[in-house]
Amino acid sequence: MSKYVGCNGCKDANADQFVVPFTMAFQPIVDLAKKRVWGYESLVRGQNGESAFDVLSQVTDENRYAFDQACRVKAIELAGEKMPSRSNAMLSINFLPNAVYEPKACIRATLAASAKANFSPRRLMFEFTEQEEMRDTDHVQHIVTEYRKMGFTTAIDDFGSGFSGLGLLARFQTDIIKIDMDLVRNIDKSPSRQAIVQGIMTMSNLMRFNVLAEGVETEAETRTLHKLGIDLFQGYFFAKPAVETFACEADLPVLTDGFAIP
Repeated sequence: MSKYVGCNGCKDANADQFVVPFTMAFQPIVDLAKKRVWGYESLVRGQNGESAFDVLSQVTDENRYAFDQACRVKAIELAGEKMPSRSNAMLSINFLPNAVYEPKACIRATLAASAKANFSPRRLMFEFTEQEEMRDTDHVQHIVTEYRKMGFTTAIDDFGSGFSGLGLLARFQTDIIKIDMDLVRNIDKSPSRQAIVQGIMTMSNLMRFNVLAEGVETEAETRTLHKLGIDLFQGYFFAKPAVETFACEADLPVLTDGFAIP
């Protein structure tokens, strides 16, 4: 028997067991160099406009695994139904590192939803946040390793804001590092932030991971980050999250109105 108490609950849980009504909003991730939508991050919302906090506040130890399954299934169902038909964009799904479970057992609902929605599992990216302290880093490393073996893209979210920092990066070889908005904010005016991001870009070349800047709000931030070598962007400068909506390139003025890349 697995030492992870949550595994049995996760195997037995399904999306229908989480009865709190919710839906998903989607925020585009832009490849600025290619001027295209690279992917969409799925973000939980209440069905009547409630915030993510309102929904997450109703998640308990008893329904955590059913909630995890329900979020994955809902995001994939909406992607299969509403994402632009010609799009090959990624779909990014978040999970909490302390929601311990066995990857191979708990991926079944995800794969079933992908098959039903005719959405390739290889277009799925799983993000885990650095902001929550990890009780069992070995298990999280196991999740990342297994997901990569299964062909999923993996990402560390909020890098630079949390508990583990460079030690986390040394242990977890994810495909993408998402730089936290605290490093992004006003980076055009901050030599120290620029130096830190330059260091991250140097590591990315040596360790072969991609870097994504999230929480980008201004043109000046965008230009500075792009000069530092970043192509992938997410933030209000490009688009806000939209409930059950997938913005395409034509919906994003920064991609269609001749934004000149420095």
